[in-house]
Amino acid sequence: MTLFALMPFIDLAAVAVFALTGALVASRSQLDIVGFIFIASLTAVGGGTLRDVLLDRTVFWIDNPAHLGVATASAILVFFTAHLLESRYRAILWLDACALAIAVPAGVGAATAAGMGWPVVLVMGVVTGCMGGLMRDVVCNEVPLVLKQGELYVTCAFAGTLAAILAPLAGIGGGAALATCAAVTLTLRAGSIAFGWSLPAYRSTPPSEAAPKR
Repeated sequence: MTLFALMPFIDLAAVAVFALTGALVASRSQLDIVGFIFIASLTAVGGGTLRDVLLDRTVFWIDNPAHLGVATASAILVFFTAHLLESRYRAILWLDACALAIAVPAGVGAATAAGMGWPVVLVMGVVTGCMGGLMRDVVCNEVPLVLKQGELYVTCAFAGTLAAILAPLAGIGGGAALATCAAVTLTLRAGSIAFGWSLPAYRSTPPSEAAPKR
């Protein structure tokens, strides 16, 4: 299947899952149903909107407003069912991991279909995967998950995008390359959540005292 044929389905799946995470964050902030819909929609379309603006394309949800309907439906579903979850934060982490693994290939596919070179494809994969969640957390006054210490997040998006870029060198193209991107992204993110995988963080050290003069 060609990238052009895959893109509407990938965007729709990313919208649905990211909207669920946005609505769950709204539930933690105890917002009303309009707030749920707003946060869910912002999370769902934020990264893809920025991607399309940067690529000078018609923004995907303007071209097909059904995406907003999917985000709204997800928000309403969570509004009435969030209380059934034992740990909403844990649900957010895992749903967000799934959404990331869908959104990153969406960014890769859009940039590739637009004929962009690999540096732009790399940036678009990361932007599409990370910006919606970043907007969600900033608006809801949460520590952004993409920047939280000890979490692999942007790294997962970067690695997944890089896998998609390198896949054609191994004879993997089209939908298979996007599937490789999704698999790498999800594996790294799941490992970070389940096993605490992380990269070394910067640790500041106090300046050493100057040696006494003799």
